[in-house]
Amino acid sequence: MKRSIQTVLVCCVLALIIFTSPAAAQNGKFYRTYFTSGDIPSIDQALVTDQIGIQLVDEMTIGLVRQRETDGEIVNGMASSYTISDDGRVFTFKLLENVPWVRYNAETDAVEEVLDCDGNVRMVTAHDFVYGAERSLRPETASDYAFVAHFIKGAAEYNVPEEGAAVDFSTVGVKAIDDFTIEYTFLEPGAFNLNILSMWLLHAMPSWIIDGDACTEGLAERWTESESYQGYGPFTLKEWVHDSHLTIVANPFWPGTEEIPAPTIAGVQISALDASAGLSEYEAGNMDSAGITATDYDRVISDPILSKEVVDVAGDVGTEFLIFNHNLQPTDDVRVRKALAFAVDREAVVSTLKTGLAAKSFIHPGVSGAPVSDNPAFGAVFDPDTARNLIAEYCEEMGIQPADISLTLSYNTSESRKMYMELLQYMWSDTLGINVELKNSEWKVFKVEREEGTDNVYRSTWVQDYMDANNFTKDVFLCGAAYQSVTDWPTKDCIDASDPLYDEYEKIILEAAGELDPDKRIELYTRSDEILINEAAIITPVYYYGGPFLRKLNVKAPITVTGYDRWEKWTIE
Repeated sequence: MKRSIQTVLVCCVLALIIFTSPAAAQNGKFYRTYFTSGDIPSIDQALVTDQIGIQLVDEMTIGLVRQRETDGEIVNGMASSYTISDDGRVFTFKLLENVPWVRYNAETDAVEEVLDCDGNVRMVTAHDFVYGAERSLRPETASDYAFVAHFIKGAAEYNVPEEGAAVDFSTVGVKAIDDFTIEYTFLEPGAFNLNILSMWLLHAMPSWIIDGDACTEGLAERWTESESYQGYGPFTLKEWVHDSHLTIVANPFWPGTEEIPAPTIAGVQISALDASAGLSEYEAGNMDSAGITATDYDRVISDPILSKEVVDVAGDVGTEFLIFNHNLQPTDDVRVRKALAFAVDREAVVSTLKTGLAAKSFIHPGVSGAPVSDNPAFGAVFDPDTARNLIAEYCEEMGIQPADISLTLSYNTSESRKMYMELLQYMWSDTLGINVELKNSEWKVFKVEREEGTDNVYRSTWVQDYMDANNFTKDVFLCGAAYQSVTDWPTKDCIDASDPLYDEYEKIILEAAGELDPDKRIELYTRSDEILINEAAIITPVYYYGGPFLRKLNVKAPITVTGYDRWEKWTIE
């Protein structure tokens, strides 16, 4: 899925840019930024999967709890308080009672409260949160992230009912006790249960504008367009011109809390631009932040003015990685997949791209349960001799030469990403003597092609939804999870899950999900990455996000480690 990488150069130029800088302004000024991968796919809580969509949803609607951007801690959002049962399974929340639904009125150029059929202000209630959960879990909604909520009692059965089974949401552990009290019941106690309740697919949603009521036409998925969108967060949607720009404005009816204050900037304007155009607009004074492409890095760093505007951060908790298509020759052979992984010089990648930190594991070291290993052979390793030996062994068995091997490396279009892909192409061609064709597509097209599995290798990214290893394992690779339809591991649509390595991986991940001993969880997740990276070789991590970007000096913002900014906390001096 997902999700903003303040690292500009590769896959994350886009995110970096969007989520990294606040420059617009109080007193009527807007923070101006850009998105480098075409149109924003969605801002529907039930449907978003991309970092930019999640960023916007989290600013225009608020969960019961939310992730603090500076440290990943879970803090109150729409909840004024909550309790957890002694067995760790039942969470009961009291909601803020003074938060109205709002919409932007283009005729008056103002944000206004939404009224119900009797002319009363629609306040955000527990029933709106129940509706949000129900809609995300409806089979017909086809929410890509619904699987995350399967930890809630009855959610899996409602979301993926057995053939002929009656579908009844009353069996799901999400209940409105009264207008401002809601209860969630989990199957098991879990270290990350509260984190799951912070996620966007469980936010409140406006049933009257989506499904309709006595005085409102239901618009289904069209409800997120400019003229119809309704939200309740610190900002709300003003305008969305697809493939051009999107603007959100401050919501004067957001009451402000200790963790989520009322905004001091007027709003955020996001334009669709490529990286070089975005940097040019920044230098012209028309953008408030920008990524630094590798080709411009030396110029920017040596410039007496621009160098003072460079912000360098450790980066978001996310991993850039490659997926190998194990259903297509020649990457259907594990030796070829391992050879490709061994031939990636990760230090050279981050040095050339001026971004990130070379990755050993897929699970980011910044999350709970992250792998720990003293074994130098653990995880992603650059070993060109072993890579060549594996290719030679494969070629001998197939009766071919390395030059007879051809494969396609597919990526979503951006200037900096092109450099990244060309670097991999050179490494594989030079080290292994094989032919590597590059294929690029706009983000929406790329996602579809990646799921169709027409190419051998796909660049991919994962930025945390919550700071736990479960989010880098169960939520990504198990059957029904975010990337299962992309990796097709163990098989297409999990029709045959008999792969012994997958069986072990799944067993370990499910055990780790219910394990409360921190040391035992680390041990289990270390083994899971060994299987995924070193043995099955389904993916290989390349780098963790991080690196420099540009931001105007008058913009003051907390540095985020989560991959998502909280624009309401930004100020402009």
